[in-house]
Amino acid sequence: MKTEFKAKFLQHINKRRQDQGFTLIELLVVIIIIGILSAIALPAFLNQANKAKQSEGKQYVSSINKGQQAYYAENTKFGTDVTTLGLGLKTATTNYSYSVDGQSSSASALAKPTNPAALKGYAGGVGLVDAGEAKTTQSILCETSGVGNPTAPTYGASAVACGGTDQQVTK
Repeated sequence: MKTEFKAKFLQHINKRRQDQGFTLIELLVVIIIIGILSAIALPAFLNQANKAKQSEGKQYVSSINKGQQAYYAENTKFGTDVTTLGLGLKTATTNYSYSVDGQSSSASALAKPTNPAALKGYAGGVGLVDAGEAKTTQSILCETSGVGNPTAPTYGASAVACGGTDQQVTK
């Protein structure tokens, strides 16, 4: 009789455990872990969204630089606006507005963010530089160190450089 009582008691305890759900402590621990993970992941996700928008500005300015070099090779002068380069680029998108300033020995392109408080600005330039006995074109792509509007690159006889002290050469 004693072993029969033990067996019934163990069956009763096993059945009771199966009927129970999670305890309140277990649920709170899971919710806290999910909260910590989302607090870590959300800023990283928002930063990636801004990086994707900034890649548009960088790509457009790089394309304008290459278009200016091709335009100079064909016409021995630089283009004065985005449409004359024949690249099929827009002068404004939802993230940036683009402008081109073509001179006789240089040309600059600016990508000004529509939201300067959230996005970096980009500036590009193509200039004629001395390469020994002949002149060649040299291009540069500059990025503001923080968010904001860029300044045009500077042009010298031997090099093209970023214009503002807050800008760096991008790769």
